[in-house]
Amino acid sequence: MLMNRTTSAPTEANIDALLIALYCVLDESLPRQRQRGPAPAVTDAELICLAVAQVLLGYPRERAWLRNARRQVGHLFPRILDQSGYTRRLRRLGPEIIEAIELVARMSVAWYDTVKLVDSTPVPVAQSRETVKRSAFAGEAQYGYCASHSRYFYGFRLHLVCAPCGMPVGFELTGAKVDEREALRGIAPRCLKDGDTLVGDKGYRSRDLEDELAAAGITLLRPQHGKDIGPSRGNLGPIRQWIESIIQTLKGQLSLEQHGARQIDSLISRIGRRLLALAAAIWHNQQIGAPSRNLTAYDHVS
Repeated sequence: MLMNRTTSAPTEANIDALLIALYCVLDESLPRQRQRGPAPAVTDAELICLAVAQVLLGYPRERAWLRNARRQVGHLFPRILDQSGYTRRLRRLGPEIIEAIELVARMSVAWYDTVKLVDSTPVPVAQSRETVKRSAFAGEAQYGYCASHSRYFYGFRLHLVCAPCGMPVGFELTGAKVDEREALRGIAPRCLKDGDTLVGDKGYRSRDLEDELAAAGITLLRPQHGKDIGPSRGNLGPIRQWIESIIQTLKGQLSLEQHGARQIDSLISRIGRRLLALAAAIWHNQQIGAPSRNLTAYDHVS
């Protein structure tokens, strides 16, 4: 595919070029659903690209985005759905968005990086007790504790495996109480391979987990804890800061905690859009020779 080839000289990064490149990939690769009646005016590939533009241009809420979308990207998307259709369609496209993240990650050189980083971060869905009682997430969301912010929260936890450049190569959304080590057991077979080195924090300390990964040819590095001697190699602090900065990008520039979801399928879709926006920006930057995690070129329309 032509888009897999890097250019010989860096070119200017802009959101138009990113959206066009992403649309070409998705339109060619995403499965086309057979349905009765006329074809939809807006294809799934167009809708997902429009949602990526929403994230990169800094509009956490659909209402504000759709008021400005025609002015911002109307030259690329001549047909834009109303808020009801936009929200409903995207809520159903969660599986396709997740598939698109893996597709973009596999197209990137980051997929073949032998060093991976793992961490988790809270995804709150309610702030007050009254909201919790009325929440549609009952039975799915849980109360959990965030050690880095010394606070309890109600919601979910995003477990993320990524390359050092920030490319998400594996992730899972679980209840807030799910152990990080158990989540990693589920993610590892999908995105780690023989010869990989995985760097995590002390929350991944488990001799059984290390042995399981080692049997698959994967080395887990994490800080030593007390008298426990793990397979640590020197000071992992600077490497750990990489994934912390990646998660901060998701929270700050890509509004991870301002997702606004009220149902589980909507939450999966909205978290997926933010991960896809990050993956697409990194992939496109690599194609044009720009710094991998430079998202500022995509937060405005030229």
